[in-house]
Parts: sequence; C-alpha cells; structure tokens
Amino acid sequence: MNTSRPAELFDIKGRVACVTGASSGLGRRSADILVAAGAKVVGVARRGDLLAQWAGEHGSNAAYVEADLADRSQLDRIANEVAGVFGAPDILINAAGINTRQLADDITPEKWDLTMNLNLAAPFFLAQALVPAMKKKGFGRIVNFASLQSYRAFHGGLTYGTSKGGVAQMTRAMAESWSADGITANAIMPGYFDTELTAAVFNDAEWTAKNAAQTCMGRNGELKDIDGPMLFLCSQASAYVTGHILALDGGFTAK
Repeated sequence: MNTSRPAELFDIKGRVACVTGASSGLGRRSADILVAAGAKVVGVARRGDLLAQWAGEHGSNAAYVEADLADRSQLDRIANEVAGVFGAPDILINAAGINTRQLADDITPEKWDLTMNLNLAAPFFLAQALVPAMKKKGFGRIVNFASLQSYRAFHGGLTYGTSKGGVAQMTRAMAESWSADGITANAIMPGYFDTELTAAVFNDAEWTAKNAAQTCMGRNGELKDIDGPMLFLCSQASAYVTGHILALDGGFTAK
C-alpha cells in the first residue's frame, strides 16, 4: 500500500500565500503560522505600520502590501502587487473583515456597502484575480472566514451576519467553480476569540464568561487554536476537502 508520510501531508514549505487582514487578530495569527511552516507570505491590510511590524518579525519570507480592500476598484491592482513579491500565490487566506454592529433600524447605506465590500466582495474578486495562476499550477487553496453569524442571527448583527452568510455560500460556490482545477475552497468559522473585532464582547466579563460556558470545552478560543486547522486547509492533507465550513468554536454550535 502506498501511503503518504504524515509530515509531507502538512508540508507547505516553498508555497506562496496571501493573507488579508494580516495586521491583527486571526489574520495575523494565520500569517504567523504559515511563515513558521515555511511558506512565503504576503500580508495585506490598511495599517502599514502594523504590517511592517509583522513582516519585521519574520525576515525574508514575509512581506506586505498596504491597501484598502474595501475599495473594489483597487482589487486587481492589489492582486498584481501581491503576485509581484514572491510570485503568484498558491494560497489565499481571506481574513480581513469588519463588524459595524448597527441595529437594523440604524443601518446606513454607507456602512452596509463598507461591510459587503470588505467581507464579501473583496474575498471573491481577489480570489477571481488569483485563480488563473492557481489553475496553471493545478494547485490552489482558498480559505475564507465565515462566522457564527453565517448561520445564527445576533443582536445588532444584521449587516455583518448577512455578509458572513454570503461567505458561507460563496465558499461552496467557489468549490463548485474551481475545485476540478485542483483548487480547494473552504472556510473557517471561528467561535469567540479575543481580537480587535470582538473587543466589545471581551470588554464585558459577564458576556465573555457566558460565551465560554456555551462551548462544550468551557472556554473561549485562543489564537493558537487556529494553527492546526489553518495548516490542514492549506496543505495536501485536505486535498479532498472542499466547500466545507469548519467550525472552530470549541463546540459552541454543538451545544
């Protein structure tokens, strides 16, 4: 029987990855673990100072492109700049996102458009621009970020939840469109992690404790919890996994 060596299954050495939202939170942690695993990583976000700090921690295998992903007119340019650093990416991690937390009656067209452009349009159009090179290689990994709100309605989360519901379906549609060319498309659905995006939650001790109690494990997520799932979805280990939404929530949605 011809079997793969376990270490080879998760090997991404020499792969080129683009990680949006790499300036903070789960995006930055995703970029960290990919560099640590031997990939060459280009981080993309608005805050150049934080990106420069991140890249400075990782040496020659890390670089960055400062850009506003919510500006749809710039996405082709951004894709070209990213590919110009280490070559065309094999891996795309769409981690950039925003949650405006407006009540339904208070939602403005401006905040609606900002949320949809960053959370939904940017992942698609950036992938669309990078997929042709992945097709030529016969290999590609797209990892989107879904949310608990992809499936559940949260108070004050209509706009964000709508965008993340779209991400879940977009992920399945990406898989249908591109997986025959060797490109898998999956999404990670995080539970509660202490990041900038969830600061309003973690600043409330009672709310934080309630969320931890809701999980099967009795705790909220830690940044290191994303390392294994991210490597799995970016490597050969997940070669026959596509169109899947992986709940990284400690059992929050199971309980």
